[in-house]
Amino acid sequence: MEKYSVIIIGGGPAGLTCGITLASAEGKFDFMADKKFLVIYDEYSDLDKALLNNVPAVEKGTKGKDLLEKIRKQAETYPKLNLKKGKVVKAYGQKGNFTVETAEGERFTGEYLVIATGFHKFEIEGLDVEVVTHRKSPRPNKIMIKNQDGRVRDGLFVAGLVAGAPTMYASASGSGAEVACDILSEWAGKTVVVHDVPDSD
Repeated sequence: MEKYSVIIIGGGPAGLTCGITLASAEGKFDFMADKKFLVIYDEYSDLDKALLNNVPAVEKGTKGKDLLEKIRKQAETYPKLNLKKGKVVKAYGQKGNFTVETAEGERFTGEYLVIATGFHKFEIEGLDVEVVTHRKSPRPNKIMIKNQDGRVRDGLFVAGLVAGAPTMYASASGSGAEVACDILSEWAGKTVVVHDVPDSD
């Protein structure tokens, strides 16, 4: 059974941004040499039914489904980032040794676990998390997992709507990037972010 540095459950804006941000740090820090990442995503994302008119740098009128496919293709360009379609039904463990099981009978292990499953429901068994009413949803009966700045406990993070982010693409994506930077900062032992700069002439 292959072990990953970080397993991300959920392949919407938050989950994919988290994975891309982590994978993009390869070559920028010495500690990234042996890191690898997995995003497990189900069939559905809220972005599938969205029409985007107010996202910076995204053309007005872009269909969410098209943008999601574009982001997945971008994610696939990173050799250390694997995307896997599947429905996670169980997850358990602690920092350094999380196990994730899918309805398709597959199992994966990871040192860190990030949950980015949206705000409709949380049905993954095995994790001792507190599910509460979403604090910023404009619609009733939406949920989030109780956390402190994206951290549920040591090694376990939440990102996007399930972390309490507003139901906007940029907010969810930004939450995923922030969680990735928090994990990178743990590995670095100091606060770090991931920036690229053009080669100078």
